[in-house]
Amino acid sequence: MNDQKGFLRKFIAEHYNHFNAAVVEDAAQGYDAHLSKGGKMMVTLAGAMSTAELGKSLAEMIRQDKVAIISCTGANLEEDVMNLVAHSHYERVPQYRDLTAHEEQALLDRGLNRVTDTCIPEDEAFRRLEHHMVDLWIRAESEGKRYFPHEFFYQALNAGTLESHYEIDPKNSWMLAAAEKNLPIVCPGWEDSTLGNIFAAHCMLGEVKPQTVRSGIEYMIWLADWYTQTTQDGTTIGFFQIGGGIAGDFPICVVPLLHQDLRRTEVPLWGYFCQISDSTTSYGSYSGAVPNEKITWGKLGIDTPKYIIESDATIVAPLIFGWLLNW
Repeated sequence: MNDQKGFLRKFIAEHYNHFNAAVVEDAAQGYDAHLSKGGKMMVTLAGAMSTAELGKSLAEMIRQDKVAIISCTGANLEEDVMNLVAHSHYERVPQYRDLTAHEEQALLDRGLNRVTDTCIPEDEAFRRLEHHMVDLWIRAESEGKRYFPHEFFYQALNAGTLESHYEIDPKNSWMLAAAEKNLPIVCPGWEDSTLGNIFAAHCMLGEVKPQTVRSGIEYMIWLADWYTQTTQDGTTIGFFQIGGGIAGDFPICVVPLLHQDLRRTEVPLWGYFCQISDSTTSYGSYSGAVPNEKITWGKLGIDTPKYIIESDATIVAPLIFGWLLNW
């Protein structure tokens, strides 16, 4: 294995020289340069990157301190843990493009919820987690305590209550790596996730109160203070965006909030920006906006290194992470 170290870097240097491919190496080098100058990096996860098993590379990025903070959807938060405890029950459907409506119904009847070519087993994944999380929600409420969504996951993972269910090598779970480091996470719109729906149901049943789980507004307040404190010694924070949506839209707004609404004008702009997305440049689409548009919103500067890779993030993100890990 040692003989192969650095193979990916050599392969990319040799073959990724033009178009979107060239930006892969440019963005990786820019990420590395940002860290080398003492900068920190936020990684944002949209879509179903956890179901795509990004943890196989992201977990090591976290362990090696190449990620300082994560913003992700509630789906990515829970689906990494679901994969950790129910992987053997997942089913792949390579011919997903050809499925009829009746075949989709048959998957549902078997308790399988499809994400592109991968079916998540409802009973083994969602329900296996549910009672653990409900217990944590009820305990927090009984103690008069409130936590962010990711903190409840950290409690479950760090307590070892799920360990008997592990079905993959724990080193490939990015949530487990994050929990061990107590890595900062913001998870805007958590209520849109399956466990968010489950929490809402338990609130409606009168078992817990909504305020037991801290809100998205509180996440933004926390992020604004974290950004201010982290940059007060001159440290700059980069923004590595995987996909589009709220996982990226929410945290990138913290800089104009600090400058325009709180008058903390000494806080630096984002110091690096890269987005991997299959959303091509378009009219009115945030995900399809070119990085320079963010200059007009006070998020990026004229000299901020900026990269757009118009490609499938499930292909590109592991390549960049592998390059940074010198695989």
